Amino acid sequence: MHRLLVEDPVTRAGPLARHLALFSLLATGIALLVVRDPRADVPAALTALAAGLCVAILAIVAAIFAFVRVWQDGARGLGAAIGGLVLAVLVLGYPAYAGLRGARLPALSDISTDTDSPPAFSRSRAAFAARDGRMPAEPDRAARDRQRKAYPQIAPLTLDIDADQAFELARQAALKRRWQIVEAIRPGGRMGQGRIDAIARGLVLNLPDDVTVRVRPRADGARIDVRSASRLGSRDFGGNADRIRAYLDDVSNLALTAK
Repeated sequence: MHRLLVEDPVTRAGPLARHLALFSLLATGIALLVVRDPRADVPAALTALAAGLCVAILAIVAAIFAFVRVWQDGARGLGAAIGGLVLAVLVLGYPAYAGLRGARLPALSDISTDTDSPPAFSRSRAAFAARDGRMPAEPDRAARDRQRKAYPQIAPLTLDIDADQAFELARQAALKRRWQIVEAIRPGGRMGQGRIDAIARGLVLNLPDDVTVRVRPRADGARIDVRSASRLGSRDFGGNADRIRAYLDDVSNLALTAK
């Protein structure tokens, strides 16, 4: 008497999801390392990073298809599908968070604490070269109105110390945040105000953004204004506002420590 052995069906989508997710993890990891290198070809590296994220999306699609096969036909491959799904979600987690956050914010890439008279970026040869020959465009009135509605808390910092002391605190805070200072002019002279032009880099992608700090003397102390502008894209996903808030918090903390 012979027994008829019937094997359970196996879905190929499960292993495919796992393989795609592993490839995505490897590809995005390498692309991220390349993007963070200041010497890299940024557009090409960002394209590779985007391709890796697209592969992660394909892994999720394959995992869903595997789940359907397992549910309907009792096919094997559930473990591989779950593993692929978990890896793909890990790859897409932060980009999805940033995208959802950015979707709730207006399309802005240049934020200033003074929307009526934003600090101007230096036109000196050294500053211009440090920005790779770029001069951030002045946002129009509509953009400034959108900023006021989206970030009402982005405002100048006033300190009850003289402008020279405020300038030094502003410079120390920039160094603390590891900004590359390309020009620093102390308050005084014909204009009376001080200025710090710097290059700041993002935490994740390490892409350069341009920052300028203006220090103005006041009758009762000094006023510090900050402007941060992205070099790439028309949407900063809230990054410039976050940078300004963190920087002014550092200046405030240094001022309290100095007293």
